[in-house]
Amino acid sequence: MLENIKPTRMELLKLRQRIRLAKKGHRLLKEKRDALFSEFYKELKNAKQLRREVEQLLDKAYLTLAIAQAQFGRLKVAEFASASARNTKLSASFGERNIMGARVPIIEAQNIKRNILERGYCITDSGSAVDESASLFEEALEKLVKLAEKEASLEKLAFEITKTRRKVNSLEKRVIPKMESLEKYIRFRLEEREREMIFTLKKAKKKIEERAQLQNA
Repeated sequence: MLENIKPTRMELLKLRQRIRLAKKGHRLLKEKRDALFSEFYKELKNAKQLRREVEQLLDKAYLTLAIAQAQFGRLKVAEFASASARNTKLSASFGERNIMGARVPIIEAQNIKRNILERGYCITDSGSAVDESASLFEEALEKLVKLAEKEASLEKLAFEITKTRRKVNSLEKRVIPKMESLEKYIRFRLEEREREMIFTLKKAKKKIEERAQLQNA
């Protein structure tokens, strides 16, 4: 490979410029990697908090549901649930949020939370436990949607971190050392050529001086 390198000063200048650009790119990529890590841990902290909230809401919702079943029986509560059932629409979009080059999704659910009159069952036949249980499950579902968004963001950020880290490692361990090795080789060849030229000039000067001495003799 070294045979294909022209050991000229122009090539040395070009190589030094490429090394400067590579080192600048390496520094910027390291900054991006560190910023991505910071965002990842921030999102991870938020996701853990959301998960705890969802678990607490579901625990409370199932406890309230058990109270409702004790009051009205399983079949009656199933009727309430059937009357209240409906399809919830989820929408996801990518590119609306951009974290250091990572396109993270935005997941939205429409009309999860409802009031008592919108749930479909007769409020005179139900009780506070039924209403509270439905409200808690709806709140838990809202947070589950947000949790899904956070976990999808974490996946995207992890992918971007891995990609950026590979670029950093490639520049740090292969590209920059290789170019620096080439720079060292070109400098060595140029210095060697300069030494040969100085030696040749000294030799020529000596011959000229010897001829001059012979002519003056």
